[in-house]
Amino acid sequence: MENFSLILAIVVVTALAFDFTNGFHDTANAMATTISTGALKPKVAVAMSAALNLVGAFLSVEVANTISKGLVDETGIRPEVIFAALVGAILWNLLTWLVGLPSSSSHALMGGLIGATIASAGMGAVHGDALVTKVLIPAIAAPIVAGVAAMLATRLSYTLGKKADGKAAAKGYRAGQIASAGLVSLAHGTNDAQKTMGIITLALVAGGAVAPDSDPPTWVILSAGLAIALGTYLGGWRIIRTMGKGLTDLQPQQGFAAQTSAATVILASSHLGFSLSTTHSVSGAVMGAGLGRKGGVVRWSTATRMFVAWGLTLPAAALVGALAESVTGLGDWGTALVAVFLIASSAAIWKVSRREVVDASNVNASEEPAGVVTTAIAAVTPPPTVALADNLTAGLTTDLTATIPAPAAEPATPAAPPAAAV
Repeated sequence: MENFSLILAIVVVTALAFDFTNGFHDTANAMATTISTGALKPKVAVAMSAALNLVGAFLSVEVANTISKGLVDETGIRPEVIFAALVGAILWNLLTWLVGLPSSSSHALMGGLIGATIASAGMGAVHGDALVTKVLIPAIAAPIVAGVAAMLATRLSYTLGKKADGKAAAKGYRAGQIASAGLVSLAHGTNDAQKTMGIITLALVAGGAVAPDSDPPTWVILSAGLAIALGTYLGGWRIIRTMGKGLTDLQPQQGFAAQTSAATVILASSHLGFSLSTTHSVSGAVMGAGLGRKGGVVRWSTATRMFVAWGLTLPAAALVGALAESVTGLGDWGTALVAVFLIASSAAIWKVSRREVVDASNVNASEEPAGVVTTAIAAVTPPPTVALADNLTAGLTTDLTATIPAPAAEPATPAAPPAAAV
């Protein structure tokens, strides 16, 4: 290393803090359906996901190179710019976690980086072609592809399992869910952990610590993998509740189909170097699985809020990143001011979250309200035959009881007169 300044150390620590929030923010991607269907206990699920996230971090560096070399111009980028980008990404992650919305940590990071870069060096420093082909197009295509694949896989699963014993099939699909959840966790490590590797490598290049066009050093890969694994182990229970119970009610067949479809999309994108949102992929797969089961309904009220959060992620993080960069540009005291603001805001969000605690003990305790569309569909859906017969019988009995008068009470037999006195 040629140089490792204080600001560079601050950037690395902040990047690992973002990676930690990425871990607990995205735990739901791998384990929400497994937890909601009862395939794994909550704490066992997040421990398994954490271990596989760490393994996945070592499998590839393609996505890391997309972040560090492809998205913005390395030349002229100061470490303070990357620090400002991370501030925008962390705050957006925490806010969406607070309200339980599964937004994209990846897009938060890239939005913050784009906003801070534009504020520092102008629009020309952002590589528009890489932004469109490796970020925006996958953001739109991934949930659609994963959703269609999960819907078809769900229908196929139910078709093939018609003659199978119900309990045996459910047990088999739960085992399949565990395997597919592990695959999603591994895929998450190959994609999301690398984004932090890429941002740290970009900071090292900007600070002169490594040469331009370098791959992430080994210590960066290890530290990023450990940070995201720790965050995953702690579990983002609020988002797990939304993903597992808020979007739709999943059975083991649906959970297996959703996770397998999402993992396939994520691994393919990691191989191609696309900085894909695992949140988009898994959410699309969950909705597709919900629609794939006959009688299954997606709670579109929850989905709509999620779509709005997706649309706001890039611009919101970019705005915060640009504002933070404007302040850090004032000098060391500006950077210190932004750091204090980040710490204070994070603490305030954490304090608010303690008003209603969601953890492993109550993650499946309540469900999202059905919403307008679901309620309307339920209102026009005829009840099952047995329930209908029971209702008719109960109604007829009630009507007959109300119509036929009760028999009059028989007059009481008069008591025998007392015997005459002799």
